[in-house]
This record gives sequence, structure tokens and C-alpha cells, in this order.
Amino acid sequence: MDLFHYILGAGSGAIVGFSLGLVGGGGSILAVPLMVYLVGVKSPHVAIGTSALAVAANALLGLFNHARTGTVKWSIGLAYAAAGVLGAFAGSTAGKAFDGQRLLFLFAIVMIVVGVLMLRRKEEGGDADAHLNRGNAPKVAGYGLATGAFSGFFGIGGGFLIVPGLIGSTRMPMINAVGTSLVAVTAFGLTTALNYAISGLVDWLLAGVFVAGGLVGSLLGTRAAKSLSSKGRLSQVFAGLIFVVAAYMLWKSANAA
Repeated sequence: MDLFHYILGAGSGAIVGFSLGLVGGGGSILAVPLMVYLVGVKSPHVAIGTSALAVAANALLGLFNHARTGTVKWSIGLAYAAAGVLGAFAGSTAGKAFDGQRLLFLFAIVMIVVGVLMLRRKEEGGDADAHLNRGNAPKVAGYGLATGAFSGFFGIGGGFLIVPGLIGSTRMPMINAVGTSLVAVTAFGLTTALNYAISGLVDWLLAGVFVAGGLVGSLLGTRAAKSLSSKGRLSQVFAGLIFVVAAYMLWKSANAA
């Protein structure tokens, strides 16, 4: 890859960092298609492995920013991530053996389903005092394990599944689910990246410039999240982002076929 493509990688990282800060899961949704269709990574598996590492690093930056604003439920996030790491390792092992183009197609289908579910969910309300307890711990672990497996299989941070998973298991507000999801996004991404790196499927330099671009995007995205949440529009933005990227991926898959 030449300098121009690495510059595109840095710009893509800024987009991913912004969406991670904004909706928690948008970054991982965008990272793989940006790697393949904009930066020009030819192997879907290298794109998946590299984006998993970059998204994990950018999610960690976003987590730091959300922690400063007090939107992270740490006990829930850590329990969710602990259960999900097991699923992420199993899922990423299966994903490496699956055809790369089919992975991208299935990924787009899952995105559309989740987008519809998010549009049907009412953003108002939620339990602002939600915390880990005996009543919700099994649900938190179950959701974590399942979304971790999806995350690993598709080579993504999994935030677009983690956010509704956190809301479903604890009834926390959307803004808290976005911040808390980044604990699990970081853990799942690192697990997947490590598994792919073992097989030589990570471009380390590209991941580095991707993360550098994400520094600026993450700060801007976190600020925008607070503003949109107060206006009750975060779920709509989240779903809209999913539909746009999913439609593009399906279109590219159809052309490839």
C-alpha cells in the first residue's frame, strides 16, 4: 500500500472514532467496509483482523471520554465483557475458516435486522440507577456470551449488538448503554485481533494510522452523543447509520456475485 492509501486509512479511522464516540457500535460497523471499499485492503480476512485491532484501540479512547462524562456503568460493562470474551474467541476461530465475501454479506443482513429493532425501541426512559445484581446477572452474562460470539465471527467490536444487549438485560438508558458498551467493544476487539494476528491476518501499520485518525473523531463523537441524547435522537441516528452502510455492502456483494 502507498502513502495515499495510508492517508485514507487515517481518514477512515477518524470516521470510525467519531461513530464509536457517538453511538458505541457504529465504528465497528463502518471499519470493515471502509477497510475493503475505501482503503483498498484486498483480503476480507486481513480487513477484519486489522479493523478489529483498530476498533478496539479507538473504543478504548471513546471509553476514556465517556468515563469522564460519567456515562459508564462499570460493574455491568466488565461482567458483560468477561462473558463475551469466551464467545469472541470461539466466534473469531469460526470466522477465519469462513469465506470472506459471505461474511460481509451476512454482516449486512444482521445490521439491517438490528437497525429495525433499534427504530422500534423507545429511547426515552430507562433505569438510570441500573447496576449489576443477582436478578440481572444471568441475563448480562447470556447477552455478553451471545454478542461476543457474533463479534468474533464477523471480526467487529460488536457494539451495534452490545448496546441493545445492555438495554435488554438491565434497562439502562441509551446514553449509558453507549458508554458502557465500549468496555465490551474493547475486550471483544482485542480478543478477535489476537486470534487473527496469530494467523498473520493483521496489517499493523494500517491499524496504527487508523487509530491515530480515531483520536480526533472519538472526541468529537462523544460530544455529539451528549447533545443528541438530550434531544432523544440517538437511536434514530444509530439505526440510520446501520441502514446506509448495510445497503452499500449488499450492493457491493451483489456486484461481486
